[in-house]
Amino acid sequence: MENQPNMPASETAEPSETTEHAAAVASQYEDAMLDAFVQKPEKFAWYKRTFARFNQNGVDSFAWSWSWWAFFVTFWFLLYRKSYLPALGYFGAAVLFSLLPLGLIGSLIFMVLAGGTAPYFVYKTYRELKLKAEAASEDSDARVAAMKQLGGYHTWVVVVAAIINVLMLIGVVIAFVALGVVLSQQQ
Repeated sequence: MENQPNMPASETAEPSETTEHAAAVASQYEDAMLDAFVQKPEKFAWYKRTFARFNQNGVDSFAWSWSWWAFFVTFWFLLYRKSYLPALGYFGAAVLFSLLPLGLIGSLIFMVLAGGTAPYFVYKTYRELKLKAEAASEDSDARVAAMKQLGGYHTWVVVVAAIINVLMLIGVVIAFVALGVVLSQQQ
Protein backbone atom coordinates (compact mmCIF):
# COMPACT_ATOMS: atom_id res chain seq x y z
CA MET A 1 0.00 0.00 0.00
CA GLU A 2 1.40 3.38 -0.94
CA ASN A 3 1.64 6.17 1.60
CA GLN A 4 -1.08 8.63 0.82
CA PRO A 5 -0.72 12.16 2.12
CA ASN A 6 -4.17 12.43 3.71
CA MET A 7 -4.14 9.04 5.51
CA PRO A 8 -2.87 8.49 9.06
CA ALA A 9 0.35 6.46 9.32
CA SER A 10 -1.46 3.62 11.10
CA GLU A 11 -3.71 3.13 8.05
CA THR A 12 -0.77 3.13 5.63
CA ALA A 13 1.25 0.49 7.49
CA GLU A 14 1.41 -2.99 6.04
CA PRO A 15 -1.03 -5.41 7.73
CA SER A 16 1.77 -7.78 8.76
CA GLU A 17 3.67 -4.92 10.41
CA THR A 18 0.59 -3.89 12.36
CA THR A 19 -0.05 -7.49 13.41
CA GLU A 20 3.57 -7.96 14.48
CA HIS A 21 3.48 -4.72 16.46
CA ALA A 22 0.23 -5.71 18.19
CA ALA A 23 1.70 -9.13 19.02
CA ALA A 24 4.83 -7.50 20.46
CA VAL A 25 2.74 -5.14 22.61
CA ALA A 26 0.57 -8.04 23.82
CA SER A 27 3.68 -10.07 24.64
CA GLN A 28 5.17 -7.17 26.61
CA TYR A 29 1.90 -6.78 28.51
CA GLU A 30 1.74 -10.51 29.31
CA ASP A 31 5.38 -10.45 30.47
CA ALA A 32 4.70 -7.40 32.65
CA MET A 33 1.66 -9.09 34.24
CA LEU A 34 3.58 -12.31 34.89
CA ASP A 35 6.53 -10.39 36.29
CA ALA A 36 4.17 -8.47 38.59
CA PHE A 37 2.73 -11.79 39.78
CA VAL A 38 6.05 -13.61 40.27
CA GLN A 39 7.95 -10.64 41.74
CA LYS A 40 11.22 -12.58 41.65
CA PRO A 41 13.31 -11.83 38.54
CA GLU A 42 15.35 -15.01 38.97
CA LYS A 43 12.15 -17.12 38.81
CA PHE A 44 10.47 -15.27 35.92
CA ALA A 45 11.84 -17.49 33.14
CA TRP A 46 10.75 -20.70 34.91
CA TYR A 47 7.21 -19.39 35.47
CA LYS A 48 6.95 -18.08 31.90
CA ARG A 49 8.07 -21.42 30.44
CA THR A 50 5.86 -23.42 32.83
CA PHE A 51 2.76 -21.26 32.38
CA ALA A 52 3.17 -21.44 28.59
CA ARG A 53 2.69 -25.21 28.88
CA PHE A 54 -0.68 -24.64 30.57
CA ASN A 55 -1.97 -22.33 27.83
CA GLN A 56 -1.61 -23.61 24.29
CA ASN A 57 -3.10 -21.38 21.56
CA GLY A 58 -5.22 -19.53 24.10
CA VAL A 59 -6.69 -22.69 25.63
CA ASP A 60 -5.99 -23.45 29.29
CA SER A 61 -5.35 -27.09 30.08
CA PHE A 62 -3.39 -29.16 32.53
CA ALA A 63 0.14 -30.28 31.66
CA TRP A 64 2.62 -32.12 33.85
CA SER A 65 5.21 -29.62 35.04
CA TRP A 66 7.85 -30.44 37.61
CA SER A 67 8.65 -28.35 40.69
CA TRP A 68 11.06 -29.53 43.35
CA TRP A 69 9.47 -27.07 45.79
CA ALA A 70 6.09 -28.67 45.18
CA PHE A 71 7.64 -32.13 45.51
CA PHE A 72 9.21 -31.50 48.92
CA VAL A 73 6.94 -28.89 50.53
CA THR A 74 3.69 -28.75 48.54
CA PHE A 75 1.53 -27.13 51.20
CA TRP A 76 4.10 -24.42 51.94
CA PHE A 77 4.86 -23.86 48.24
CA LEU A 78 1.20 -23.20 47.49
CA LEU A 79 0.72 -20.95 50.52
CA TYR A 80 3.87 -19.04 49.55
CA ARG A 81 2.37 -18.43 46.10
CA LYS A 82 -1.04 -17.41 47.56
CA SER A 83 -2.85 -20.50 46.25
CA TYR A 84 -4.84 -21.03 49.43
CA LEU A 85 -7.58 -23.46 48.39
CA PRO A 86 -5.19 -25.78 46.50
CA ALA A 87 -2.87 -25.69 49.53
CA LEU A 88 -5.72 -26.89 51.71
CA GLY A 89 -6.64 -29.58 49.17
CA TYR A 90 -3.08 -30.86 48.94
CA PHE A 91 -2.78 -30.86 52.72
CA GLY A 92 -5.90 -33.01 52.95
CA ALA A 93 -4.59 -35.30 50.21
CA ALA A 94 -1.25 -35.64 52.02
CA VAL A 95 -3.06 -36.66 55.18
CA LEU A 96 -5.12 -39.23 53.26
CA PHE A 97 -2.05 -40.65 51.52
CA SER A 98 -0.25 -40.93 54.86
CA LEU A 99 -3.17 -42.98 56.23
CA LEU A 100 -2.98 -45.51 53.41
CA PRO A 101 -1.37 -48.80 54.35
CA LEU A 102 1.38 -48.10 51.80
CA GLY A 103 3.58 -46.35 54.35
CA LEU A 104 6.44 -44.40 52.81
CA ILE A 105 5.49 -45.58 49.32
CA GLY A 106 2.15 -43.76 49.67
CA SER A 107 3.91 -40.60 50.77
CA LEU A 108 6.35 -40.86 47.88
CA ILE A 109 3.50 -41.35 45.40
CA PHE A 110 1.81 -38.24 46.79
CA MET A 111 5.05 -36.24 46.60
CA VAL A 112 5.60 -37.20 42.95
CA LEU A 113 2.01 -36.35 42.05
CA ALA A 114 2.26 -33.03 43.89
CA GLY A 115 5.61 -32.19 42.29
CA GLY A 116 4.09 -32.51 38.83
CA THR A 117 0.64 -31.04 39.43
CA ALA A 118 0.94 -28.22 42.00
CA PRO A 119 2.46 -25.68 39.55
CA TYR A 120 -0.78 -25.87 37.57
CA PHE A 121 -2.68 -24.55 40.58
CA VAL A 122 -0.26 -21.65 40.89
CA TYR A 123 -1.05 -20.94 37.22
CA LYS A 124 -4.78 -21.07 37.98
CA THR A 125 -4.22 -18.57 40.81
CA TYR A 126 -2.32 -16.32 38.40
CA ARG A 127 -5.17 -16.47 35.86
CA GLU A 128 -7.78 -15.63 38.52
CA LEU A 129 -5.75 -12.69 39.82
CA LYS A 130 -5.06 -11.50 36.28
CA LEU A 131 -8.78 -11.45 35.50
CA LYS A 132 -9.41 -9.53 38.72
CA ALA A 133 -6.70 -6.97 37.87
CA GLU A 134 -8.01 -6.58 34.32
CA ALA A 135 -11.58 -6.10 35.53
CA ALA A 136 -10.44 -3.28 37.81
CA SER A 137 -9.06 -1.06 35.04
CA GLU A 138 -8.72 -0.57 31.30
CA ASP A 139 -5.25 0.94 31.69
CA SER A 140 -2.44 -1.60 31.31
CA ASP A 141 -0.16 0.19 33.78
CA ALA A 142 -2.93 0.18 36.40
CA ARG A 143 -3.50 -3.52 35.72
CA VAL A 144 0.17 -4.31 36.26
CA ALA A 145 0.14 -2.28 39.48
CA ALA A 146 -2.96 -4.17 40.64
CA MET A 147 -1.26 -7.49 39.85
CA LYS A 148 1.72 -6.43 41.98
CA GLN A 149 -0.70 -5.92 44.86
CA LEU A 150 -2.64 -9.14 44.27
CA GLY A 151 0.20 -11.44 43.25
CA GLY A 152 3.62 -12.01 44.68
CA TYR A 153 4.41 -14.26 47.56
CA HIS A 154 4.20 -14.48 51.33
CA THR A 155 7.56 -14.26 53.11
CA TRP A 156 5.85 -15.20 56.39
CA VAL A 157 5.29 -18.70 54.98
CA VAL A 158 9.03 -19.34 54.94
CA VAL A 159 9.35 -18.27 58.57
CA VAL A 160 6.33 -20.27 59.76
CA ALA A 161 7.42 -23.35 57.81
CA ALA A 162 10.93 -23.12 59.28
CA ILE A 163 9.61 -22.76 62.83
CA ILE A 164 7.17 -25.66 62.45
CA ASN A 165 9.79 -27.91 60.87
CA VAL A 166 12.33 -27.12 63.61
CA LEU A 167 9.70 -27.86 66.27
CA MET A 168 8.85 -31.14 64.53
CA LEU A 169 12.53 -32.06 64.39
CA ILE A 170 12.91 -31.31 68.09
CA GLY A 171 9.83 -33.45 68.77
CA VAL A 172 11.32 -36.36 66.79
CA VAL A 173 14.64 -36.06 68.67
CA ILE A 174 12.81 -35.99 72.02
CA ALA A 175 10.75 -39.03 70.96
CA PHE A 176 13.89 -40.98 70.04
CA VAL A 177 15.60 -40.01 73.30
CA ALA A 178 12.52 -41.06 75.28
CA LEU A 179 12.35 -44.32 73.33
CA GLY A 180 16.03 -44.93 74.10
CA VAL A 181 15.44 -44.31 77.82
CA VAL A 182 12.45 -46.69 77.88
CA LEU A 183 14.33 -49.41 76.02
CA SER A 184 17.42 -49.08 78.25
CA GLN A 185 15.26 -49.43 81.38
CA GLN A 186 13.70 -52.65 80.07
CA GLN A 187 17.06 -54.41 79.82
